[in-house]
Amino acid sequence: MKKQLLLLVMILLPVLSSAQDAVEIDGIYYNLISKGGTNGAEVTYSNGNGYTGTIVIPETVSYNGEMYNVNSIGNYAFSGCKKLSGVTIPPSVLTIGKEAFSNCDLLTSINIPSSVVSIDENAFRYCRNLKAVYITDLEAWCNISFPDRYYIESNPLFYAQHLFLNNEEIKDLVIPSNITKIKSFAFVGCAGLSSLTIHQNVTSIGYTAFYGCSGLSSLFIPDNVVTIGDYAFENCSSVTSLRLPSNLYSIGEYTFYNCKELQSITWPIYLSNIEKAAFACCSSLTSLFLPDNVRSIKEGAFSSCSSIKSVKIGEYINSIDEGAFGYCEQLTDVYCYASVPPTTHMNAFEKSYIEYANLHVPESSIDAYKTTNPWTNFKVIVSIEGGDTPAPQKCEKPTISYNGGQLKFASATDGAEFISEITDTDIKKNYEATISLSATYNISVYATKGGYDNSETATATLCWIDKEPTAEGITDGVAQIPSKAVLIQSEGGILKVEGIDDGTQVAVYTPDGKQAGSAVCRNGAALVGTNIQPGNTAIVKIGEKSVKVIVK
Repeated sequence: MKKQLLLLVMILLPVLSSAQDAVEIDGIYYNLISKGGTNGAEVTYSNGNGYTGTIVIPETVSYNGEMYNVNSIGNYAFSGCKKLSGVTIPPSVLTIGKEAFSNCDLLTSINIPSSVVSIDENAFRYCRNLKAVYITDLEAWCNISFPDRYYIESNPLFYAQHLFLNNEEIKDLVIPSNITKIKSFAFVGCAGLSSLTIHQNVTSIGYTAFYGCSGLSSLFIPDNVVTIGDYAFENCSSVTSLRLPSNLYSIGEYTFYNCKELQSITWPIYLSNIEKAAFACCSSLTSLFLPDNVRSIKEGAFSSCSSIKSVKIGEYINSIDEGAFGYCEQLTDVYCYASVPPTTHMNAFEKSYIEYANLHVPESSIDAYKTTNPWTNFKVIVSIEGGDTPAPQKCEKPTISYNGGQLKFASATDGAEFISEITDTDIKKNYEATISLSATYNISVYATKGGYDNSETATATLCWIDKEPTAEGITDGVAQIPSKAVLIQSEGGILKVEGIDDGTQVAVYTPDGKQAGSAVCRNGAALVGTNIQPGNTAIVKIGEKSVKVIVK
């Protein structure tokens, strides 16, 4: 027994000797830890009355002749330091611990270096006077791990509301192309954002990722996004229109709760489930045209959408839960295409005054709805076939033009806004010594407006052709290439080429080299008719320049 106890003591000795009680160095307390030959220092709480004034944390500290890298801010390190007015975090810090800065009443700004990889539970709880978060690397910020759920005050943005990149506030947020997942809490509370563009590489948006981004009015979610977490866009109260990604099958709980300016939604055709309170309190919605594939509408999904007048529900609906359309006081017409009345909670239409509303169902199902609660409570139940099913208006397809270095979009729909995406085939990592640049942009844009369906997408290709090929070169690190912009669009097999000189010959070829058509530019444009089918590739040759386009 004595030998076993001695062996246990010998095993524990190296562990105990690798950590010491907190030590004070230049007014800051640290836990000094040595592991695997590496010395690390964790900022910890003061043994006295707490930290005051402005604290500048160093990257390294020296103790008893040993150097330690300051790589973490420990749990509760500055918690309750009500006289702490500022902290500078060095680029050596990797983690910020649980409630590290909670209840720091005087803290008005915080810098988060690009080295930080995780921020723990409620690290900035009750820091109500925070006004700004400063970062130097947006991609690094997107990669920070916050707790998965419930700890909304882990992110300092929840209170600060304004995010600064290299001292310039981010208003128009473009998610970096290397990011594939937007993590939970990533931009929670960032009210300073006015627009959000998410790169096509992103496949998921985390829990509460953009909760409370109340200034966000423009929102583009690409089709590659397949999951959107609960509460992701709750209280984004300035968003007016929404196009959901085509590969989305379910909308999580409270995802768009209280988006009170939201007027129109373009739904993905394969959407199956709408979860609890997903669109509750979206008080500017006036109509709903849910896709046919929706199977279930959960509790309170559209509760308190107080301006909704008509709702269309598809034929495959199975269940509608309690309060799904509750407190929709303006409701006048519901169109339900299910031949068998879906399982519906008695209070699905609570306080929506359905006793004054009309229910439209398949003619062969009228009797079934008349004898099924709560459908029997509608004022009248009539045949869909015998009346006009409402159809939303659709925005007119936009036009694309280029002049004076600016792209311009226009639509015949008054007041339409435009959501565009521009890609450049030259922007990529290369490994060759010689690189051919195409100087070509691919443009797509659609028009959107509250109360309207989004328009069809217009596309164009913008490229540059050389005016004086022999004058090309690089002087003082700047490319010198006299050139002119050319815009190429197609519709119904006809290609329109603008921006070239009158008299310029334009020829169109199939990928196998067969000429499909040609024309001469007149009045600043060449119209080339072809028999190339929509969706196929065409090669447009303008002088010595060849451009690959997709025929529409």
